[in-house]
Amino acid sequence: MENERGGIRMESMQGGTGSAPAARHTRSYGSVGDDGPDEEGPPRKVQEEVKVISATRSYLAVAVLCYINLLNYMDRYTIAGVLLNVQSYFNIKDGDAGLLQTAFICSFMLLAPLFGYLGDRYNRKWLMVLAVFVWTVVTLGSSFVTQSHFWLLVVTRGLVGVGEASYSTIAPTIIGDLFTGALRTWMLSLFYIFIPVGSGLGYIVGSSVADITGDWHWALRVTPILGMVGIVLLIALVPEPPRGASDLQGEALKERTSYWEDIKYLLANRSFVLSSLGVTAMAFMTGALAFWTPVFLSHAQVLQGSRVQCTKEPCSNTDSLIFGVVTVVAGIVGVGIGAAVARRLKKSMPDGDPLLCAVGMLGSAPCLYLAMVTADKSIASSYVFIALGETLLSLNWAVVADILLYVVIPTRRSTAEALQITVCHLLGDAGSPYLIGTISDSLRSSYPDSYLWKFRSLEYSLLLCPFVGVFGGLFFLLTSLYVEKDRTTAREITAGNSRQPAVVS
Repeated sequence: MENERGGIRMESMQGGTGSAPAARHTRSYGSVGDDGPDEEGPPRKVQEEVKVISATRSYLAVAVLCYINLLNYMDRYTIAGVLLNVQSYFNIKDGDAGLLQTAFICSFMLLAPLFGYLGDRYNRKWLMVLAVFVWTVVTLGSSFVTQSHFWLLVVTRGLVGVGEASYSTIAPTIIGDLFTGALRTWMLSLFYIFIPVGSGLGYIVGSSVADITGDWHWALRVTPILGMVGIVLLIALVPEPPRGASDLQGEALKERTSYWEDIKYLLANRSFVLSSLGVTAMAFMTGALAFWTPVFLSHAQVLQGSRVQCTKEPCSNTDSLIFGVVTVVAGIVGVGIGAAVARRLKKSMPDGDPLLCAVGMLGSAPCLYLAMVTADKSIASSYVFIALGETLLSLNWAVVADILLYVVIPTRRSTAEALQITVCHLLGDAGSPYLIGTISDSLRSSYPDSYLWKFRSLEYSLLLCPFVGVFGGLFFLLTSLYVEKDRTTAREITAGNSRQPAVVS
């Protein structure tokens, strides 16, 4: 049964609770090519050893996964924290600088479906170990790129996405199999709070290390060292829970479906599709703003006359440091509030989660708009609106993950995570940093020597983000119309009570 404190205990076929039962149930459910659950007789017995996963080990596993998620996002935004230095070092324009983030996100996006497929079928723990190893080695290698090889930095940033695609796709599903109910929401909140915290620390650590050493390359050497520690912890402390164990009180869930059947099932799930489009809008906003905001604020201060334009590195990283602190605080506050409100809404509003996400998106849009248009007049007011906008956006991080876990059956969750990651990056932050940079270059081309237009072009480009946020809010509102029905369907299929196929052909 599920341990009340969060650990998963496995039951033997005789119904007793033991530390090492000899067998477990294998549940299957209807799908294309499967005539449905057996009409007669008990579930098939699969003779295999099932280990007890204690509450203590479950919590330790979450702690390790959170630590690696922190490093994941630190690494992702370290480059953004030293972007002025990178542009000065390689003498590149905004469009080329945006390509660094786009290359990373593109490889991340393209490989997520592969790891989703593998994560639903093979040992997730060792897939993550391999992924973190690749990511740390490539990140360390990227720190040795020389001035005449900008293209190599783009390639290595792309390869970093290979490792992160596996981890980000698989880790949430392990948490989903260790916990259930309100406790799962809190564990996911803890996991996802390290997205804004890690992103903020990426700016803080990256800019601080660059300032201390006088060389931005050293900023890329911090996370690989910490990543090696994460690999050891991952091997030692993180278990491989049976898929669906938390939903089935310790039984393992298996099925006979192809990858194409899994995709068709997910595309027929309206809550999954609509919430994924909402996440895509959120990714577009956060990807562009996270990459360009420190540079934008630096341009604003040069325009105000409070700072001298940087033409040779090392450039001032003060804005990256402040923006990092704001992101960390806003992330902690936003995710905490989001988790607490979502927990209360579940008791009275079955559609509360997507409505909360809609409030976060629609509320953040005007805040971020005001942050852009007030920057040249008051940096302080711009930071206030940025903090409000980031707090509202952070309401959604854990909630959108929980929506996916309860509207999708356990054995298709890795595939669902991968498909959502692919869509949200393909249409979201894979292109938004590059798109914003390219629009900025295009607007400035008529006034190449004007610093006013260097600021205005980036300002007008970034104003695209709040409008995308409004569309994201609308997608979450539409999700609220279907989420209760899709959650009930997933629960019935998982429990083996649904006689309907899991895939609509």
